[in-house]
Amino acid sequence: MSDSKNPQKLDLAASLEALLFVTAEPVPPAQLAAALEISAAEAEAGLDELEEALRTRGLRLQRHAGRVQLTTAPETAELIERFLGLESTSHLSRAALETLAIIAYQQPVTRPQVEAVRGVNSDGVMKSLFGKGLVQEFGRAEGPGRPILYGVTPDFLQHFGLSSLSELPPLNLAENGNGEVPLEG
Repeated sequence: MSDSKNPQKLDLAASLEALLFVTAEPVPPAQLAAALEISAAEAEAGLDELEEALRTRGLRLQRHAGRVQLTTAPETAELIERFLGLESTSHLSRAALETLAIIAYQQPVTRPQVEAVRGVNSDGVMKSLFGKGLVQEFGRAEGPGRPILYGVTPDFLQHFGLSSLSELPPLNLAENGNGEVPLEG
């Protein structure tokens, strides 16, 4: 037990872990740096150290859209669902997975751009993905009608067990001879 008059000072990674543990939403590293009165570079180095330390633990550091948060390790999903008495993770339809892939690889993207790739109306699928918290608005495109731009959310990353979009597998696009790019390949 430590003396309350002389508490043990935590290292940077542990301090970052504590701050991330109490935040309800993803936060920018700059906010963490300000709270700890350190530089952004020091905060990033501490986050890298924390991320490495968590690789063999039940938590992971998730990075998305310039923000970070602690999440449970994807490998623990079934255990956590059983412990909390939750239904198994809802399954996504082929259309939903196809739409998510387009958005994840091309974000920010408009609904008409998604529909141009899919070749079908995507209103229902987009509404469903939005309702599940897997897709969010990223603003509006410049141009006629200023269409809404969409991108994936941190929940998308957690659903698929990713720490960041950089972990998506490389996209191998090859034209099929008709000037079209097949979605599978």
